Amino acid sequence: MYYSNGNYEAFAKPQKPKDVDLKSAYFVGSGLASLAGACFLVRDGQMKGENIHIFEELNIAGGACDGINDPNKGFIIRGGREMEDHFECLWDLFRSIPSLDTPDASVLDEFYWLNKKDPNYSLCRATLNQGEDAKTNNKFNLSQKGSMEITKLFMTKDEDLYDKTIDDVFDEEFYKSNFWLYWQTMFAFEKWHSALEMKLYIQRFIHHIGGLPDFSALKFTKYNQYESLILPMMKYLEAHHVNFIYNTKVIDVQFETKQNSKRAKQIIIEQNNQLSQIDLLDTDLIFITNGSCTENSSLGNDEHAPVLNTQPGGCWELWKKIAQQDPSFGHPEKYCTDIEKTNWESATITLNDNTITPYIEKICKRDPHSGKVVTGGIVTVKDSSWLCSWTINRQPHFKSQPDNKIVIWFYGLYTNVPGDYMKKPMKECTGREITMEWLYHLGVPTDRISEYAKNTTCIPCMMPYITAFFMPRTKGDRPYVVPEGAINFAFIGQFAETTRDCVFTTEYSVRTAMEAVYTLLNIDRGVPEVFASCYDVRYLLDATSKMMDGEKITSLKMPPILRLVEKKAFKKIQGTIIEELLERYKLL
Repeated sequence: MYYSNGNYEAFAKPQKPKDVDLKSAYFVGSGLASLAGACFLVRDGQMKGENIHIFEELNIAGGACDGINDPNKGFIIRGGREMEDHFECLWDLFRSIPSLDTPDASVLDEFYWLNKKDPNYSLCRATLNQGEDAKTNNKFNLSQKGSMEITKLFMTKDEDLYDKTIDDVFDEEFYKSNFWLYWQTMFAFEKWHSALEMKLYIQRFIHHIGGLPDFSALKFTKYNQYESLILPMMKYLEAHHVNFIYNTKVIDVQFETKQNSKRAKQIIIEQNNQLSQIDLLDTDLIFITNGSCTENSSLGNDEHAPVLNTQPGGCWELWKKIAQQDPSFGHPEKYCTDIEKTNWESATITLNDNTITPYIEKICKRDPHSGKVVTGGIVTVKDSSWLCSWTINRQPHFKSQPDNKIVIWFYGLYTNVPGDYMKKPMKECTGREITMEWLYHLGVPTDRISEYAKNTTCIPCMMPYITAFFMPRTKGDRPYVVPEGAINFAFIGQFAETTRDCVFTTEYSVRTAMEAVYTLLNIDRGVPEVFASCYDVRYLLDATSKMMDGEKITSLKMPPILRLVEKKAFKKIQGTIIEELLERYKLL
Protein backbone atom coordinates (compact mmCIF):
# COMPACT_ATOMS: atom_id res chain seq x y z
CA MET A 1 0.00 0.00 0.00
CA TYR A 2 1.27 3.47 -0.85
CA TYR A 3 -0.14 7.00 -0.85
CA SER A 4 -0.81 9.15 -3.87
CA ASN A 5 -2.24 12.55 -4.76
CA GLY A 6 -3.46 14.29 -7.86
CA ASN A 7 -5.78 12.79 -10.47
CA TYR A 8 -3.34 10.47 -12.28
CA GLU A 9 -4.24 7.58 -10.00
CA ALA A 10 -7.54 8.93 -8.74
CA PHE A 11 -9.44 7.74 -11.82
CA ALA A 12 -7.42 4.60 -12.60
CA LYS A 13 -8.84 1.12 -12.24
CA PRO A 14 -6.33 -1.28 -10.66
CA GLN A 15 -5.59 -4.64 -12.21
CA LYS A 16 -7.18 -7.67 -10.62
CA PRO A 17 -5.01 -8.89 -7.69
CA LYS A 18 -3.37 -12.27 -8.04
CA ASP A 19 -5.41 -15.24 -6.76
CA VAL A 20 -8.22 -13.02 -5.45
CA ASP A 21 -10.80 -15.56 -6.67
CA LEU A 22 -9.37 -18.04 -4.16
CA LYS A 23 -9.78 -15.70 -1.21
CA SER A 24 -12.58 -15.10 1.26
CA ALA A 25 -13.03 -12.14 3.59
CA TYR A 26 -14.68 -11.77 7.00
CA PHE A 27 -15.63 -8.49 8.68
CA VAL A 28 -16.23 -8.07 12.40
CA GLY A 29 -19.02 -5.51 12.67
CA SER A 30 -21.06 -3.78 9.98
CA GLY A 31 -20.26 -0.14 10.66
CA LEU A 32 -19.04 2.33 8.06
CA ALA A 33 -15.48 0.93 8.08
CA SER A 34 -16.62 -2.63 7.38
CA LEU A 35 -19.09 -1.63 4.69
CA ALA A 36 -16.45 0.55 3.04
CA GLY A 37 -13.93 -2.28 3.23
CA ALA A 38 -16.36 -4.66 1.56
CA CYS A 39 -17.02 -2.10 -1.19
CA PHE A 40 -13.29 -1.72 -1.83
CA LEU A 41 -12.90 -5.51 -1.98
CA VAL A 42 -15.62 -5.65 -4.64
CA ARG A 43 -14.66 -2.56 -6.64
CA ASP A 44 -10.86 -2.48 -6.48
CA GLY A 45 -10.02 -5.96 -5.22
CA GLN A 46 -12.51 -7.48 -7.69
CA MET A 47 -13.34 -10.14 -5.11
CA LYS A 48 -16.51 -12.17 -5.57
CA GLY A 49 -19.25 -10.79 -3.34
CA GLU A 50 -20.34 -14.26 -2.24
CA ASN A 51 -16.85 -14.69 -0.71
CA ILE A 52 -17.35 -11.68 1.60
CA HIS A 53 -19.03 -12.20 4.99
CA ILE A 54 -20.04 -9.43 7.43
CA PHE A 55 -20.86 -10.39 11.05
CA GLU A 56 -23.14 -8.02 12.95
CA GLU A 57 -24.17 -8.38 16.59
CA LEU A 58 -27.40 -6.40 16.04
CA ASN A 59 -30.18 -6.90 13.53
CA ILE A 60 -29.24 -3.79 11.51
CA ALA A 61 -26.07 -2.53 9.84
CA GLY A 62 -24.54 0.94 9.96
CA GLY A 63 -22.78 1.18 13.32
CA ALA A 64 -22.68 4.79 14.55
CA CYS A 65 -24.11 6.12 11.25
CA ASP A 66 -27.71 5.62 12.25
CA GLY A 67 -31.13 7.09 11.65
CA ILE A 68 -34.21 5.11 12.65
CA ASN A 69 -37.94 5.73 12.54
CA ASP A 70 -38.94 3.34 15.30
CA PRO A 71 -42.71 2.68 15.11
CA ASN A 72 -42.89 2.51 18.91
CA LYS A 73 -40.51 5.34 19.86
CA GLY A 74 -40.31 7.75 16.93
CA PHE A 75 -37.36 9.27 15.11
CA ILE A 76 -33.92 8.52 16.59
CA ILE A 77 -30.48 9.88 15.65
CA ARG A 78 -27.65 9.34 18.09
CA GLY A 79 -25.44 11.82 16.28
CA GLY A 80 -24.72 13.56 13.00
CA ARG A 81 -21.75 13.59 10.66
CA GLU A 82 -20.01 16.74 9.46
CA MET A 83 -18.19 16.38 6.13
CA GLU A 84 -15.94 18.51 3.94
CA ASP A 85 -14.39 18.69 0.47
CA HIS A 86 -11.19 16.87 1.31
CA PHE A 87 -12.44 13.59 2.69
CA GLU A 88 -10.45 12.02 -0.11
CA CYS A 89 -11.09 8.35 0.66
CA LEU A 90 -14.78 8.89 1.43
CA TRP A 91 -15.44 10.57 -1.90
CA ASP A 92 -13.26 8.04 -3.72
CA LEU A 93 -15.64 5.40 -2.38
CA PHE A 94 -18.96 7.15 -2.94
CA ARG A 95 -18.20 8.12 -6.54
CA SER A 96 -18.86 4.42 -7.22
CA ILE A 97 -21.95 3.88 -5.06
CA PRO A 98 -25.21 4.48 -6.99
CA SER A 99 -27.71 6.91 -5.52
CA LEU A 100 -30.99 5.39 -4.40
CA ASP A 101 -32.93 8.54 -5.25
CA THR A 102 -31.34 10.07 -8.35
CA PRO A 103 -31.19 7.98 -11.56
CA ASP A 104 -27.78 7.62 -13.22
CA ALA A 105 -26.03 9.41 -10.36
CA SER A 106 -23.65 8.35 -7.62
CA VAL A 107 -23.98 9.24 -3.95
CA LEU A 108 -21.12 11.69 -4.51
CA ASP A 109 -22.92 13.32 -7.45
CA GLU A 110 -26.07 13.72 -5.39
CA PHE A 111 -24.14 15.12 -2.42
CA TYR A 112 -22.13 17.50 -4.62
CA TRP A 113 -25.18 18.92 -6.37
CA LEU A 114 -27.06 19.38 -3.11
CA ASN A 115 -24.27 21.30 -1.39
CA LYS A 116 -23.58 23.44 -4.45
CA LYS A 117 -27.23 24.42 -4.74
CA ASP A 118 -27.76 24.85 -1.00
CA PRO A 119 -24.42 25.68 0.65
CA ASN A 120 -24.16 25.33 4.40
CA TYR A 121 -23.56 28.23 6.77
CA SER A 122 -24.89 29.39 10.12
CA LEU A 123 -26.59 32.71 10.86
CA CYS A 124 -26.40 32.24 14.64
CA ARG A 125 -23.57 30.17 16.10
CA ALA A 126 -24.42 30.65 19.78
CA THR A 127 -27.08 32.02 22.10
CA LEU A 128 -27.33 33.19 25.71
CA ASN A 129 -29.94 34.75 27.99
CA GLN A 130 -32.70 32.42 26.78
CA GLY A 131 -32.48 32.66 23.04
CA GLU A 132 -30.61 35.90 22.47
CA ASP A 133 -27.86 35.88 19.83
CA ALA A 134 -24.51 35.66 21.63
CA LYS A 135 -23.08 37.84 18.83
CA THR A 136 -19.87 35.90 18.34
CA ASN A 137 -19.70 37.81 15.02
CA ASN A 138 -17.48 35.17 13.42
CA LYS A 139 -14.64 36.28 15.68
CA PHE A 140 -12.21 33.98 17.49
CA ASN A 141 -11.32 36.51 20.22
CA LEU A 142 -7.94 34.87 20.76
CA SER A 143 -5.34 36.75 22.74
CA GLN A 144 -1.82 36.89 21.35
CA LYS A 145 -0.85 34.36 24.00
CA GLY A 146 -3.68 32.02 22.98
CA SER A 147 -2.67 32.28 19.33
CA MET A 148 0.91 31.41 20.23
CA GLU A 149 -0.27 28.38 22.22
CA ILE A 150 -2.15 27.11 19.16
CA THR A 151 0.90 27.73 16.97
CA LYS A 152 3.15 25.90 19.42
CA LEU A 153 0.78 22.91 19.50
CA PHE A 154 0.65 22.88 15.70
CA MET A 155 4.46 22.71 15.55
CA THR A 156 4.97 20.14 18.32
CA LYS A 157 6.14 16.63 17.37
CA ASP A 158 3.65 13.83 17.98
CA GLU A 159 5.89 12.01 20.44
CA ASP A 160 6.11 15.11 22.65
CA LEU A 161 2.32 14.98 23.08
CA TYR A 162 1.98 11.33 24.05
CA ASP A 163 -0.37 10.94 27.04
CA LYS A 164 -0.74 14.71 27.40
CA THR A 165 -4.10 16.42 27.80
CA ILE A 166 -5.40 19.62 26.23
CA ASP A 167 -5.20 21.14 29.69
CA ASP A 168 -1.45 20.46 29.66
CA VAL A 169 -0.91 22.81 26.72
CA PHE A 170 -3.51 25.57 27.18
CA ASP A 171 -4.42 27.90 30.04
CA GLU A 172 -7.58 29.64 31.24
CA GLU A 173 -7.02 32.62 28.98
CA PHE A 174 -7.36 30.35 25.93
CA TYR A 175 -10.50 28.68 27.29
CA LYS A 176 -12.26 32.08 27.46
CA SER A 177 -11.91 32.56 23.70
CA ASN A 178 -14.57 31.98 21.07
CA PHE A 179 -12.09 29.65 19.40
CA TRP A 180 -12.43 27.18 22.27
CA LEU A 181 -16.21 27.59 22.34
CA TYR A 182 -16.41 26.75 18.63
CA TRP A 183 -13.86 23.98 18.87
CA GLN A 184 -15.13 22.24 22.00
CA THR A 185 -18.76 22.14 20.93
CA MET A 186 -18.21 21.35 17.25
CA PHE A 187 -15.88 18.41 17.88
CA ALA A 188 -16.89 17.48 21.48
CA PHE A 189 -13.42 17.96 22.94
CA GLU A 190 -12.93 18.29 26.69
CA LYS A 191 -9.95 19.68 28.60
CA TRP A 192 -8.94 16.17 29.68
CA HIS A 193 -8.84 14.82 26.13
CA SER A 194 -5.76 14.17 24.02
CA ALA A 195 -3.58 17.14 23.11
CA LEU A 196 -2.18 14.98 20.31
CA GLU A 197 -5.64 14.49 18.79
CA MET A 198 -6.35 18.22 19.00
CA LYS A 199 -3.08 18.89 17.19
CA LEU A 200 -4.01 16.39 14.47
CA TYR A 201 -7.37 18.12 14.09
CA ILE A 202 -5.76 21.55 13.73
CA GLN A 203 -3.33 20.25 11.13
CA ARG A 204 -5.97 18.21 9.33
CA PHE A 205 -8.47 21.07 8.99
CA ILE A 206 -6.18 24.12 8.89
CA HIS A 207 -7.72 24.96 5.49
CA HIS A 208 -11.11 25.34 7.19
CA ILE A 209 -10.18 27.58 10.11
CA GLY A 210 -11.97 30.49 8.45
CA GLY A 211 -15.16 28.43 8.19
CA LEU A 212 -15.14 27.38 11.82
CA PRO A 213 -17.19 30.29 13.24
CA ASP A 214 -20.10 29.95 10.80
CA PHE A 215 -19.76 26.31 9.62
CA SER A 216 -19.33 27.39 6.00
CA ALA A 217 -16.60 24.73 5.86
CA LEU A 218 -19.13 21.94 6.36
CA LYS A 219 -21.29 19.87 4.07
CA PHE A 220 -24.18 17.60 5.01
CA THR A 221 -26.17 14.79 3.46
CA LYS A 222 -29.78 15.31 2.39
CA TYR A 223 -31.16 12.89 4.98
CA ASN A 224 -29.75 11.19 8.06
CA GLN A 225 -26.53 9.26 7.45
CA TYR A 226 -28.20 5.85 7.55
CA GLU A 227 -30.49 6.64 4.64
CA SER A 228 -28.03 8.82 2.74
CA LEU A 229 -24.82 6.79 3.16
CA ILE A 230 -25.36 3.36 4.71
CA LEU A 231 -28.37 2.15 2.71
CA PRO A 232 -26.80 2.89 -0.70
CA MET A 233 -23.68 0.94 0.33
CA MET A 234 -25.77 -1.98 1.51
CA LYS A 235 -27.76 -2.06 -1.74
CA TYR A 236 -24.49 -2.02 -3.67
CA LEU A 237 -23.08 -4.90 -1.63
CA GLU A 238 -26.29 -6.91 -1.74
CA ALA A 239 -26.34 -6.53 -5.51
CA HIS A 240 -22.90 -8.17 -5.50
CA HIS A 241 -24.18 -10.98 -3.25
CA VAL A 242 -22.18 -10.05 -0.14
CA ASN A 243 -23.34 -12.03 2.90
CA PHE A 244 -24.72 -10.11 5.90
CA ILE A 245 -24.93 -12.29 9.01
CA TYR A 246 -26.99 -10.52 11.69
CA ASN A 247 -27.59 -11.31 15.37
CA THR A 248 -24.12 -12.83 15.45
CA LYS A 249 -21.50 -11.86 17.99
CA VAL A 250 -17.78 -12.38 17.39
CA ILE A 251 -16.45 -13.15 20.86
CA ASP A 252 -12.83 -13.96 19.98
CA VAL A 253 -10.26 -14.11 17.20
CA GLN A 254 -7.27 -16.38 17.70
CA PHE A 255 -3.84 -15.62 16.23
CA GLU A 256 -0.59 -17.47 15.82
CA THR A 257 2.92 -16.06 15.48
CA LYS A 258 5.68 -17.80 13.55
CA GLN A 259 9.07 -16.12 13.29
CA ASN A 260 8.29 -12.74 11.68
CA SER A 261 4.71 -13.43 10.62
CA LYS A 262 1.36 -13.19 12.38
CA ARG A 263 -1.78 -14.93 11.16
CA ALA A 264 -5.41 -14.95 12.27
CA LYS A 265 -6.32 -18.61 12.48
CA GLN A 266 -9.79 -18.82 14.00
CA ILE A 267 -12.98 -16.80 14.57
CA ILE A 268 -15.25 -17.77 17.45
CA ILE A 269 -18.83 -16.61 17.07
CA GLU A 270 -22.02 -16.79 19.11
CA GLN A 271 -25.42 -17.26 17.45
CA ASN A 272 -28.63 -18.07 19.33
CA ASN A 273 -26.57 -18.69 22.49
CA GLN A 274 -24.54 -21.32 20.63
CA LEU A 275 -20.79 -21.10 20.09
CA SER A 276 -19.14 -22.11 16.84
CA GLN A 277 -15.83 -21.50 15.15
CA ILE A 278 -14.51 -20.67 11.72
CA ASP A 279 -11.03 -21.96 10.94
CA LEU A 280 -9.27 -19.51 8.66
CA LEU A 281 -7.15 -20.64 5.73
CA ASP A 282 -4.05 -18.77 4.60
CA THR A 283 -6.17 -17.34 1.77
CA ASP A 284 -8.82 -16.00 4.16
CA LEU A 285 -8.78 -12.35 5.25
CA ILE A 286 -10.33 -10.85 8.37
CA PHE A 287 -11.01 -7.17 9.06
CA ILE A 288 -11.63 -6.30 12.72
CA THR A 289 -13.42 -3.21 13.98
CA ASN A 290 -11.79 -2.84 17.41
CA GLY A 291 -13.71 -0.61 19.79
CA SER A 292 -16.86 1.44 19.25
CA CYS A 293 -17.98 4.92 20.28
CA THR A 294 -21.65 3.87 20.41
CA GLU A 295 -21.18 0.60 22.32
CA ASN A 296 -23.68 0.19 25.19
CA SER A 297 -25.78 3.15 24.07
CA SER A 298 -29.10 3.26 25.91
CA LEU A 299 -32.33 5.03 25.04
CA GLY A 300 -34.95 6.73 27.18
CA ASN A 301 -38.27 8.30 26.27
CA ASP A 302 -40.51 11.17 27.35
CA GLU A 303 -41.20 9.53 30.70
CA HIS A 304 -37.86 7.81 31.41
CA ALA A 305 -34.22 8.83 31.46
CA PRO A 306 -31.79 6.49 29.69
CA VAL A 307 -29.89 4.21 32.07
CA LEU A 308 -26.11 4.54 31.85
CA ASN A 309 -24.83 1.10 30.86
CA THR A 310 -21.46 0.49 32.53
CA GLN A 311 -21.28 -3.22 31.70
CA PRO A 312 -18.34 -4.36 29.54
CA GLY A 313 -19.31 -3.90 25.91
CA GLY A 314 -18.96 -6.75 23.44
CA CYS A 315 -16.57 -4.97 21.09
CA TRP A 316 -14.38 -3.82 23.98
CA GLU A 317 -14.26 -7.34 25.43
CA LEU A 318 -13.29 -8.69 22.02
CA TRP A 319 -10.48 -6.15 21.66
CA LYS A 320 -9.21 -7.00 25.16
CA LYS A 321 -9.00 -10.69 24.23
CA ILE A 322 -7.21 -9.86 21.02
CA ALA A 323 -4.81 -7.42 22.72
CA GLN A 324 -3.73 -10.07 25.24
CA GLN A 325 -2.28 -12.11 22.40
CA ASP A 326 0.26 -9.59 21.11
CA PRO A 327 1.57 -6.17 22.27
CA SER A 328 1.14 -4.74 18.76
CA PHE A 329 -2.64 -5.21 18.99
CA GLY A 330 -3.08 -2.10 21.16
CA HIS A 331 -4.26 -1.26 24.66
CA PRO A 332 -8.05 -0.96 24.82
CA GLU A 333 -7.99 -0.13 28.52
CA LYS A 334 -6.71 3.36 27.61
CA TYR A 335 -10.09 4.10 26.04
CA CYS A 336 -12.82 2.14 27.79
CA THR A 337 -12.12 2.32 31.53
CA ASP A 338 -13.10 5.92 32.43
CA ILE A 339 -16.73 6.44 31.45
CA GLU A 340 -16.88 9.67 33.48
CA LYS A 341 -14.54 11.17 30.87
CA THR A 342 -15.85 9.49 27.72
CA ASN A 343 -19.63 9.93 27.98
CA TRP A 344 -22.13 12.48 26.86
CA GLU A 345 -25.79 12.40 26.02
CA SER A 346 -27.78 13.31 22.95
CA ALA A 347 -31.51 13.51 22.29
CA THR A 348 -33.78 13.48 19.25
CA ILE A 349 -36.60 15.98 19.69
CA THR A 350 -39.52 15.82 17.26
CA LEU A 351 -41.94 18.74 17.03
CA ASN A 352 -45.44 17.53 16.28
CA ASP A 353 -46.83 20.95 15.36
CA ASN A 354 -45.61 24.49 14.65
CA THR A 355 -46.11 25.99 18.11
CA ILE A 356 -42.36 26.25 18.76
CA THR A 357 -41.35 27.12 15.18
CA PRO A 358 -41.35 30.95 15.67
CA TYR A 359 -38.74 30.63 18.46
CA ILE A 360 -36.55 28.55 16.17
CA GLU A 361 -36.92 30.99 13.27
CA LYS A 362 -35.96 33.91 15.51
CA ILE A 363 -32.63 32.24 16.25
CA CYS A 364 -31.69 30.55 12.96
CA LYS A 365 -33.39 33.22 10.78
CA ARG A 366 -34.64 30.54 8.37
CA ASP A 367 -37.83 28.58 7.77
CA PRO A 368 -37.37 25.01 9.06
CA HIS A 369 -39.90 23.73 6.50
CA SER A 370 -38.09 25.18 3.47
CA GLY A 371 -36.26 21.95 2.65
CA LYS A 372 -33.00 23.89 2.70
CA VAL A 373 -30.27 24.53 5.30
CA VAL A 374 -31.85 25.52 8.62
CA THR A 375 -29.41 26.13 11.50
CA GLY A 376 -26.38 25.32 9.32
CA GLY A 377 -24.75 23.33 12.12
CA ILE A 378 -25.11 23.36 15.86
CA VAL A 379 -26.35 26.33 17.85
CA THR A 380 -24.47 26.31 21.16
CA VAL A 381 -26.12 27.66 24.29
CA LYS A 382 -23.14 29.57 25.62
CA ASP A 383 -24.49 30.01 29.16
CA SER A 384 -25.90 26.48 29.50
CA SER A 385 -24.78 24.49 32.54
CA TRP A 386 -24.92 21.35 30.39
CA LEU A 387 -23.07 23.20 27.60
CA CYS A 388 -25.81 22.03 25.28
CA SER A 389 -26.05 22.50 21.55
CA TRP A 390 -28.81 21.74 19.06
CA THR A 391 -29.17 21.56 15.30
CA ILE A 392 -31.86 21.25 12.67
CA ASN A 393 -30.65 19.73 9.42
CA ARG A 394 -32.52 20.03 6.15
CA GLN A 395 -36.07 18.82 6.66
CA PRO A 396 -37.34 16.22 6.23
CA HIS A 397 -34.39 14.50 7.93
CA PHE A 398 -36.07 11.13 7.32
CA LYS A 399 -37.74 10.04 4.09
CA SER A 400 -40.77 8.89 6.07
CA GLN A 401 -41.05 12.14 8.05
CA PRO A 402 -44.42 13.95 7.67
CA ASP A 403 -44.27 17.51 6.38
CA ASN A 404 -45.68 18.95 9.60
CA LYS A 405 -42.93 17.52 11.83
CA ILE A 406 -39.46 18.90 12.56
CA VAL A 407 -36.62 16.71 13.88
CA ILE A 408 -34.00 18.35 16.11
CA TRP A 409 -30.75 16.84 17.37
CA PHE A 410 -29.67 18.02 20.84
CA TYR A 411 -26.65 17.15 22.94
CA GLY A 412 -25.02 18.11 26.23
CA LEU A 413 -21.32 17.78 27.02
CA TYR A 414 -21.72 17.98 30.81
CA THR A 415 -24.16 15.26 31.86
CA ASN A 416 -23.41 15.44 35.61
CA VAL A 417 -24.26 19.13 36.15
CA PRO A 418 -27.74 20.41 37.13
CA GLY A 419 -29.57 22.21 34.33
CA ASP A 420 -30.62 25.84 34.31
CA TYR A 421 -34.35 25.14 34.19
CA MET A 422 -34.68 21.55 35.36
CA LYS A 423 -32.13 21.91 38.18
CA LYS A 424 -30.92 18.33 37.83
CA PRO A 425 -28.23 16.60 35.75
CA MET A 426 -29.04 15.80 32.15
CA LYS A 427 -28.33 12.10 32.71
CA GLU A 428 -31.22 12.00 35.22
CA CYS A 429 -33.69 13.81 32.99
CA THR A 430 -36.52 12.23 31.05
CA GLY A 431 -37.02 13.15 27.42
CA ARG A 432 -39.77 15.58 28.36
CA GLU A 433 -37.48 17.29 30.90
CA ILE A 434 -34.68 17.60 28.33
CA THR A 435 -37.15 19.20 25.94
CA MET A 436 -38.18 21.70 28.62
CA GLU A 437 -34.53 22.61 29.25
CA TRP A 438 -34.13 23.21 25.51
CA LEU A 439 -37.31 25.29 25.34
CA TYR A 440 -36.06 27.43 28.21
CA HIS A 441 -32.84 28.22 26.34
CA LEU A 442 -34.84 28.72 23.14
CA GLY A 443 -36.62 31.64 24.80
CA VAL A 444 -40.05 30.12 25.41
CA PRO A 445 -41.67 31.92 28.38
CA THR A 446 -41.38 29.81 31.51
CA ASP A 447 -45.15 29.71 32.07
CA ARG A 448 -45.59 28.01 28.66
CA ILE A 449 -42.69 25.56 28.70
CA SER A 450 -44.59 22.67 30.24
CA GLU A 451 -47.53 23.11 27.88
CA TYR A 452 -45.37 23.40 24.73
CA ALA A 453 -43.30 20.36 25.68
CA LYS A 454 -46.42 18.19 25.47
CA ASN A 455 -46.48 18.79 21.70
CA THR A 456 -43.08 17.12 21.27
CA THR A 457 -41.50 13.68 21.43
CA CYS A 458 -37.99 13.29 22.84
CA ILE A 459 -35.79 10.18 22.76
CA PRO A 460 -32.63 10.75 24.84
CA CYS A 461 -29.58 8.57 24.25
CA MET A 462 -26.76 8.02 26.74
CA MET A 463 -23.45 7.01 25.15
CA PRO A 464 -20.78 5.93 27.63
CA TYR A 465 -17.92 5.70 25.10
CA ILE A 466 -18.81 8.44 22.63
CA THR A 467 -15.45 10.26 22.99
CA ALA A 468 -13.35 7.25 23.98
CA PHE A 469 -11.05 7.78 20.99
CA PHE A 470 -10.14 11.26 22.33
CA MET A 471 -8.56 9.89 25.52
CA PRO A 472 -4.84 10.67 25.93
CA ARG A 473 -2.69 8.02 24.31
CA THR A 474 0.85 7.06 23.40
CA LYS A 475 2.43 5.08 20.59
CA GLY A 476 1.13 1.53 20.48
CA ASP A 477 -2.18 2.19 22.24
CA ARG A 478 -3.92 1.79 18.89
CA PRO A 479 -2.90 -1.08 16.60
CA TYR A 480 -1.70 -0.18 13.13
CA VAL A 481 -4.22 -0.91 10.40
CA VAL A 482 -2.01 -3.79 9.33
CA PRO A 483 0.42 -4.62 12.15
CA GLU A 484 3.97 -5.53 11.21
CA GLY A 485 4.12 -9.17 10.12
CA ALA A 486 0.34 -9.53 9.66
CA ILE A 487 -0.44 -11.64 6.60
CA ASN A 488 -4.22 -12.02 6.65
CA PHE A 489 -5.76 -9.55 9.10
CA ALA A 490 -6.23 -5.84 9.66
CA PHE A 491 -7.80 -3.46 12.16
CA ILE A 492 -10.24 -0.86 10.85
CA GLY A 493 -12.30 1.98 12.25
CA GLN A 494 -11.75 4.75 14.78
CA PHE A 495 -9.36 2.82 17.03
CA ALA A 496 -6.91 1.72 14.33
CA GLU A 497 -3.72 3.71 13.75
CA THR A 498 -2.98 5.43 10.45
CA THR A 499 -0.91 8.41 9.35
CA ARG A 500 -1.85 12.08 9.87
CA ASP A 501 -5.63 11.69 9.87
CA CYS A 502 -7.92 12.37 12.84
CA VAL A 503 -10.70 10.32 14.41
CA PHE A 504 -14.46 10.95 14.88
CA THR A 505 -14.93 11.41 11.13
CA THR A 506 -16.47 9.34 8.36
CA GLU A 507 -13.20 9.79 6.49
CA TYR A 508 -11.18 7.99 9.18
CA SER A 509 -13.38 4.90 9.02
CA VAL A 510 -13.22 4.75 5.23
CA ARG A 511 -9.49 5.51 5.10
CA THR A 512 -8.56 2.69 7.48
CA ALA A 513 -10.74 0.31 5.47
CA MET A 514 -9.17 1.36 2.18
CA GLU A 515 -5.64 1.01 3.57
CA ALA A 516 -6.47 -2.42 4.99
CA VAL A 517 -7.91 -3.78 1.73
CA TYR A 518 -5.16 -2.30 -0.44
CA THR A 519 -2.45 -3.70 1.83
CA LEU A 520 -3.76 -7.24 2.25
CA LEU A 521 -4.61 -7.63 -1.45
CA ASN A 522 -1.55 -5.70 -2.61
CA ILE A 523 -3.73 -3.55 -4.86
CA ASP A 524 -1.61 -1.53 -7.28
CA ARG A 525 -3.30 1.83 -6.88
CA GLY A 526 -2.47 4.60 -4.45
CA VAL A 527 -4.59 5.41 -1.43
CA PRO A 528 -5.24 9.19 -1.51
CA GLU A 529 -3.05 10.87 1.06
CA VAL A 530 -4.54 13.08 3.76
CA PHE A 531 -5.04 16.51 2.22
CA ALA A 532 -1.75 18.33 2.76
CA SER A 533 -3.09 21.77 3.70
CA CYS A 534 -0.82 21.93 6.75
CA TYR A 535 2.17 22.00 4.35
CA ASP A 536 0.73 24.70 2.08
CA VAL A 537 1.90 28.21 2.95
CA ARG A 538 -1.29 29.72 1.45
CA TYR A 539 -3.55 27.86 3.89
CA LEU A 540 -1.21 28.64 6.77
CA LEU A 541 -1.24 32.35 6.02
CA ASP A 542 -5.01 32.38 5.57
CA ALA A 543 -5.53 30.53 8.87
CA THR A 544 -3.19 32.96 10.62
CA SER A 545 -5.15 35.92 9.32
CA LYS A 546 -8.49 34.40 10.32
CA MET A 547 -7.35 33.48 13.84
CA MET A 548 -6.12 37.06 14.32
CA ASP A 549 -9.64 38.30 13.44
CA GLY A 550 -8.20 40.36 10.60
CA GLU A 551 -5.49 42.17 12.60
CA LYS A 552 -2.19 42.82 10.84
CA ILE A 553 1.03 41.20 11.98
CA THR A 554 2.41 44.72 12.38
CA SER A 555 -0.06 45.23 15.24
CA LEU A 556 1.38 42.42 17.35
CA LYS A 557 2.92 43.44 20.66
CA MET A 558 6.68 42.89 20.56
CA PRO A 559 9.71 43.99 22.60
CA PRO A 560 11.54 46.96 21.01
CA ILE A 561 14.46 44.80 19.87
CA LEU A 562 12.13 42.43 17.97
CA ARG A 563 10.25 45.38 16.48
CA LEU A 564 13.58 46.62 15.07
CA VAL A 565 14.29 43.20 13.55
CA GLU A 566 10.76 43.15 12.14
CA LYS A 567 11.29 46.49 10.34
CA LYS A 568 14.49 45.22 8.73
CA ALA A 569 12.76 42.00 7.69
CA PHE A 570 9.88 43.88 6.05
CA LYS A 571 12.37 46.01 4.13
CA LYS A 572 14.02 42.86 2.73
CA ILE A 573 10.75 41.33 1.48
CA GLN A 574 9.51 44.47 -0.25
CA GLY A 575 8.78 43.76 -3.90
CA THR A 576 8.99 39.98 -3.45
CA ILE A 577 6.42 37.22 -3.66
CA ILE A 578 6.52 37.00 0.14
CA GLU A 579 5.19 40.53 0.44
CA GLU A 580 2.57 39.70 -2.17
CA LEU A 581 1.41 36.65 -0.19
CA LEU A 582 1.26 38.55 3.09
CA GLU A 583 -0.83 41.28 1.45
CA ARG A 584 -3.10 38.76 -0.30
CA TYR A 585 -3.98 37.15 3.02
CA LYS A 586 -4.38 40.56 4.71
CA LEU A 587 -1.50 40.18 7.12
CA LEU A 588 0.10 43.44 5.98
